[in-house]
Amino acid sequence: MTRRRTLSVTFTLVGVIAALGIGQRVLAAKVRVQTVQAPRFEVDPMWPKPLPNHWILGSTIGVGVDARDHVFIIHRGDSTLNQRTEVGADAKPPLGECCRSAPPILEFDPEGNLVKAWGGPGEGYVWPSSNHGITIDDKDNVWIGGNGNADSHILKFTHDGKFLAQYGVPGQAPNSNDSTHFGRVAKISFDTKAGEAFISDGYGNKRVAVLDMGTGKLKRYWGAYGNKPDDTRLPPYNPDAPPDKQFRNPVHCAEPSTDGLVYVCDRVNDRIQVFQKDGKFVKEQRIAPLTRGDGSVWDIAFSRDPQQKYIFLADGKNERVYVMDRQSLEILTSFGDGGRQPGQFFAVHSIATDSKGNIYTTETYEGKRVQKFAYKGIGAVPRTNQGVLWPRR
Repeated sequence: MTRRRTLSVTFTLVGVIAALGIGQRVLAAKVRVQTVQAPRFEVDPMWPKPLPNHWILGSTIGVGVDARDHVFIIHRGDSTLNQRTEVGADAKPPLGECCRSAPPILEFDPEGNLVKAWGGPGEGYVWPSSNHGITIDDKDNVWIGGNGNADSHILKFTHDGKFLAQYGVPGQAPNSNDSTHFGRVAKISFDTKAGEAFISDGYGNKRVAVLDMGTGKLKRYWGAYGNKPDDTRLPPYNPDAPPDKQFRNPVHCAEPSTDGLVYVCDRVNDRIQVFQKDGKFVKEQRIAPLTRGDGSVWDIAFSRDPQQKYIFLADGKNERVYVMDRQSLEILTSFGDGGRQPGQFFAVHSIATDSKGNIYTTETYEGKRVQKFAYKGIGAVPRTNQGVLWPRR
């Protein structure tokens, strides 16, 4: 009797263990199948190549790509670099051979070679006290904004840095319903077929403004939900409160798509708002809505296929890039993690794509760099965060 009971208990335990094993395999299989078809990337740790002249970058707050897939970045040099520990060669007298701030705007070819460096104060225009954002239009002209207290204007240069135009009057107080100047512009984007520039206006104002690309004349503007902008100060962001009826500062991007929509980064409100190009509200999507402080919606770039099927969204607070379906605004996957190694981020701020599908990111605050993520085609990727996209061997 005792032997039979022992055998019975043994068989029962074996059965339980077997069942647990089968359950674990089934669960593991379910975990394995939680994938989605989406663009795949790997960080290119060798891009760009080292800078000459002991140059280093300060907080890097803009990236754009021209028609030849040359990558332009803009950074804040001396104002964000410590002379004692970073730019000793710029100190007076110099503290050592290294290092110096690079010029504000740098152009790289697709291989990562530095092609040209320029920018800063010059005759006929006022350089922003805190330059911000860089975009190249269809004529290869370079546009920048500024988010310093006195930066109520936009600058436009040729591809090689010759001054073309200044739109807006520097030194003006923010006013989201002003038609002659701006309020600390974050970024400029373009609808080249319509000849219009879309301004994320921005750090002082709370609006999207639309200009004629040729004359710089203001054509229209709007606030959140297509409302008339209101500069009334809002209480601190509360993820449990009803959605704000106005944008918060900064309005950080306004990206027109090829099918007549505009995708706006309401950064601290943790949301994308979508509009028709006349300012009529279409829909919105919250991203990581528990994110406080700097917010989660920093910058947007579209994939380069004709349908612009995907959105790549930079989230500088949570240190990742989201890959989203543009039509549904569903997050398909994400990549990145906080850190200073290639493929990691510290305040990933701006994002752009080239004609080959590669992604370029810049980092502000103490990140101070540009990174390239090489496109590896469409394939199965985890729906969860992929972490650091290190090259596969």
